[in-house]
Amino acid sequence: MLIPIILSGGAGTRLWPVSRAGHPKPFIKLPDGQSLLQKTLLRAAAVGDGPVLTVTNRDHYFLTRDEYAGIDCDSPAQLTSLQLDYLLEPAGRNTAPAIAAAALALREQYGDETVMLVLSADHLIADTAAFAAAVDCARSLAEQGWLVTFGIPPTTPETGFGYIEAGPALDAAPPARAVARFIEKPPIEQAREYAASGHHFWNSGMFCFRVGDILNAMSVYAPEVINAVSDCWAATDSAQLPVTLDAATFARVADISIDYAVMERAGRVAVVPAAFDWSDIGSWSALADTVTADDDGNRILGEALLVDANNCYINAPDRIVAAIGIRDLLIIDTPDALLVAHRDQAQEVRQIVGQLKRQGHATVKLHRTVFRPWGSYTILEEGPRFKIKRIVVKPGASLSLQMHHHRSEHWVVVSGTAQVTNGERVILVKTDESSYIPAGTPHRLSNPGVIDCVMIEVQSGDYLGEDDIVRLEDIYGRG
Repeated sequence: MLIPIILSGGAGTRLWPVSRAGHPKPFIKLPDGQSLLQKTLLRAAAVGDGPVLTVTNRDHYFLTRDEYAGIDCDSPAQLTSLQLDYLLEPAGRNTAPAIAAAALALREQYGDETVMLVLSADHLIADTAAFAAAVDCARSLAEQGWLVTFGIPPTTPETGFGYIEAGPALDAAPPARAVARFIEKPPIEQAREYAASGHHFWNSGMFCFRVGDILNAMSVYAPEVINAVSDCWAATDSAQLPVTLDAATFARVADISIDYAVMERAGRVAVVPAAFDWSDIGSWSALADTVTADDDGNRILGEALLVDANNCYINAPDRIVAAIGIRDLLIIDTPDALLVAHRDQAQEVRQIVGQLKRQGHATVKLHRTVFRPWGSYTILEEGPRFKIKRIVVKPGASLSLQMHHHRSEHWVVVSGTAQVTNGERVILVKTDESSYIPAGTPHRLSNPGVIDCVMIEVQSGDYLGEDDIVRLEDIYGRG
């Protein structure tokens, strides 16, 4: 059995301000309307013959589940009977702990002979037939005890990727080759040599191996990782779905990649050269390449008016952008943050994010629109002692029963029907009706209808932070 494992973790800081910690890179929509995560699931479903296991942060579980449910594809039949399993991390600990935990989960259910195909949630591959052929080759090798990675033939002397130096060809599964060594991100001179050599590949970060083989390799080369993850798994209630790793023990696991922990040190490692296209969408320049250019080389998502502009990428879905006399620029506009950068400096966006983190700036984590298990809210306006939100509650969904110490709230329903718990009272509030909740009053908002409930919330008080929430009950298990 081959089971795809989708690792959905990093924040994608080089794609700020669209990618943020609360709504990261895998959820970014491409021009065709599908997200990177949705495309990864479709790709995984096409090559696996078991369930698909997604390893992600517990804060992203409901968003991930909704993203999968929202897939609109030409062949939805491939997803109709697909079993979707989840393994939720209380915090990010890199790829080695994630893969170790997934392997332990699969060992418990399916045994050591199960083949794991480890995929990143934020890669883009268009040639699915060639991808499937590469997976078949990797699976064959994995069943013979190899730890397999996928190498991307370099098209440019890229300094932002690690490289794999390939050794002798393997007769057992051509065109695979043994791995001679892994190479850290090189300076430009070495990158040029590697790109021209014919036996160096970009390290794609995708892997294939049997459960027992990767666990044994971790026991040899990274015992501190597998021992800590084993302790965590023993403390985790694997019968409670979705499976959420025990927070206290997982916090003690080392933050380390599978490359450092195992792949660079193990002896029986193979690389399958990719005959498929591949992009890790690691920068705005890479994302710009997914958009068709006009005659002047400009690529536009949204509405833009350009005069004397060349080779620019403009991503502005919410308002018109007008630009005159510009060259080689990236312009990324969101409701609360604007990025302007030279295309040659696309990799440096992470420096901006670093500065924002040091300032404790809210735009590192959240957008104006924030998604929750029950729906979403959008901050429309805020100022001293007030904040105005647009709240959308999905049919059948419910916010937690909660109270606030420092703020009162006034709810006005503009569409649908709300069931409001306001202290001891439970009332239906219909379109154009409202309910006022004084500070300190337990309250809950539910949608008993079959359409979205849309309402405007006006907050007032001395402190309006999101951490002024005391949850008394929550159907989604949030504290």
